[in-house]
Amino acid sequence: MREPENIKALAELPVDMAGFIFYPKSPRFIGEKTRQWLERNGSVLEGKKRVGVFVNAEVEEILNAVHDFGLDFVQLHGDESPEYCLLLRTISEATSMRKFRLIKAFRVNEGFDFSGPNAFSPHCALFLFDAKTEAFGGSGRQFDWSLLQAYHGLTPFLLSGGIGPDSVEALRAFRHPQFYGLDINSRFETAPGLKDIEKIRVFIHELQNQA
Repeated sequence: MREPENIKALAELPVDMAGFIFYPKSPRFIGEKTRQWLERNGSVLEGKKRVGVFVNAEVEEILNAVHDFGLDFVQLHGDESPEYCLLLRTISEATSMRKFRLIKAFRVNEGFDFSGPNAFSPHCALFLFDAKTEAFGGSGRQFDWSLLQAYHGLTPFLLSGGIGPDSVEALRAFRHPQFYGLDINSRFETAPGLKDIEKIRVFIHELQNQA
């Protein structure tokens, strides 16, 4: 999310999380305007978990964003190591700063090694499985969800990558014991960072009223 009016409209929907991208190279980068607005109007998201998305960021940058924007989750979408996740988890648990939990994103293709995420499990509340592309997410591309049957870890995951209004039937059919929820993004946008609220509303309604 990036535009103030769009954020307020989304807050009226039955969603659990709202994401904010802190990666400057992304077309959805939060920007200074949204930063200032959130500092003044953060209460509009009461009841929603706030997720900050970072790519290979400095620890200090993440900690400052957690403090300034009241982030509940830090989503790591780059090449971060288990040791990096351990450091962030330790800071959250062992200091007086605002507590946050970690989501580690993995980019999946046919050659993905699903034993790799195991090293991150002690430090992360959730994983996120996205399509592998040259960019760090936001491609609108979907990977083969059947590949996830090779994931036997205990950490719940969010399903991401190319989910759109036409994905309802496939989502109804998808089954996995650690499937926790959905991450939707570019296929519900009218422009980068600007969500089509009505399209999201209809999508949620169709999922909640599945046969």
